[in-house]
Amino acid sequence: MGHLLLVRHGMSEWNKAGVWTGLTDVHLAAEGFAEAKRAADAIAGIEIHKAHVSQLARAEETFECMEIALHTHIPEERSAALNERDYGTYTGKNKWEVKKEVGDEKFERIRRSWNEPVPDGETLKDVYARIVPYFEEHILPDIKADKNILVVAHGNSLRALIKYIEHASDEAVCDIEVGVGEVVLYSFDASGRVTGKEVRSEHVVV
Repeated sequence: MGHLLLVRHGMSEWNKAGVWTGLTDVHLAAEGFAEAKRAADAIAGIEIHKAHVSQLARAEETFECMEIALHTHIPEERSAALNERDYGTYTGKNKWEVKKEVGDEKFERIRRSWNEPVPDGETLKDVYARIVPYFEEHILPDIKADKNILVVAHGNSLRALIKYIEHASDEAVCDIEVGVGEVVLYSFDASGRVTGKEVRSEHVVV
């Protein structure tokens, strides 16, 4: 039985400030390093055969912190396919100020819906279109081969991947949340079918 361990990076400096980060390469806040260690503690005892990490610093810092906490070296592959959603013109803006400008309903559509357009940015559907092929080609074969694979990425890239794994509807994806530093563990059989799910090191959604 292979396992997939999904980890959202720890709290970044912009998460802490309530700013939409997207593809901006910001670093972890002090809390983020502590969350990364807690995520590592939550999976201690599980042998990790390989890690796939986004190309953004906050994910790489989370992975490095986890690797140190686990006292092991994990072979790593980095890919832009795992990067956070591009928030386009909303990047760098305070979320709660945007909420005041556009209203509650549109704000929630921008943050959580499947295909709400963002000027010069990506929808969650766009993120899905890049992360799912990567998962099918680079990750799932190893899981089918009874290996345990760690993915360290972002709130929206993980939401898109979870939609695929759980066969969630376009409407249900609005309710999929992954908190900073949270670990979602899936078990798979040899055919690639999910046989179990567990949430560890559950933390705040930002």
